[in-house]
Amino acid sequence: MIRYRRPKQDDPFIYDLIGKELVPFSHMPSHEVEAALRELPTRMSRGVSLVSSPYYEADPVGFIHFLIHGELLYIDMMAVASSHQRQRIGKTLMAHAENFALSRGCKRAKVMVDRSNPRAHLFYRKLGYRTLRYIQTSQCYELEKTLPARF
Repeated sequence: MIRYRRPKQDDPFIYDLIGKELVPFSHMPSHEVEAALRELPTRMSRGVSLVSSPYYEADPVGFIHFLIHGELLYIDMMAVASSHQRQRIGKTLMAHAENFALSRGCKRAKVMVDRSNPRAHLFYRKLGYRTLRYIQTSQCYELEKTLPARF
């Protein structure tokens, strides 16, 4: 099931998941990673966070955090616990985020993927995202997708 994030219950899991599933792919120096981790509460307070859990009261097994900027959906972070990968959880989280954005008039979606995370790059490509460019300073690929028009 997909539900909105409940900070007190979900944040410890989300922060742990970020440390295990996202940080290892980052090319930031350790002091910058530590600073980014300290800023997570502020970062998570902006935008929308959804979690996937087996049932409503259960701890999450994955999450997505995104922001809406006018007609742009920006996927900030998404991760699924390694024990629950390859179960379509990431795809379901993405579909919910894209539908949320469509309902608010978004026309495009964007995500940044670390160069050292080819599985994530392939995941987004399979969802219809195309690589726009490689950004050397952050060592990330910028991917974009045109969201389907709603009638």
